[in-house]
Amino acid sequence: MNPQQRKYALIAGVAVVVIALSWAMFAALAWLLRRPVPGSGAPAVPAVTTPAGGGTASPHINATLFFASEDGQRLVSSQQEVPLGGSVVEQARAILDAQFSAKPPEGLTSTIPEGTAIRGIYVSSQNDVFVDLDPAVKTKHPGGSMQELLTVYTIVNTLLTNLPMLQQVQILIDGREADTLAGHVDLRRPLKKNDTLLATPP
Repeated sequence: MNPQQRKYALIAGVAVVVIALSWAMFAALAWLLRRPVPGSGAPAVPAVTTPAGGGTASPHINATLFFASEDGQRLVSSQQEVPLGGSVVEQARAILDAQFSAKPPEGLTSTIPEGTAIRGIYVSSQNDVFVDLDPAVKTKHPGGSMQELLTVYTIVNTLLTNLPMLQQVQILIDGREADTLAGHVDLRRPLKKNDTLLATPP
């Protein structure tokens, strides 16, 4: 083999090696791009349940509701299925609707005055929630400092326990800020969850 032929053979050999290395690097890069990145999965969503038997029934979630203890001094938690809402506001409405209408478990009583209805629910950009109730919550309330505390914190704790992205709850009556329900609990500011009233942790 003359020098010219050896030169061409060397160039051909180098070209084959370069092509082989390029394909290997391309394959490795493609594998890395397909590999899932830790922590990049879809965000967690609340677990939902569907009624037995399937069909077209809407999905539900398990919500924690609160009722007065037998001695009327504490809030007792109880689990109940409520419809899954399409937004935070819709979910808050579904949970409070259940709280206001639910039949209390045996030995417990509802803290919500009969006939109380929700006029509206609003969530601020700071994730404070405003619950607008009709006047029945005030005019039909039996009074008493402990009963008033339990009524107010049934609403507050129910929302903040089930929707932890919310920060505080302010109760409005008939579209306006109210001083109190029955003269004891200040409603002129948003309220945080109060676990000291719970008979057991939720």
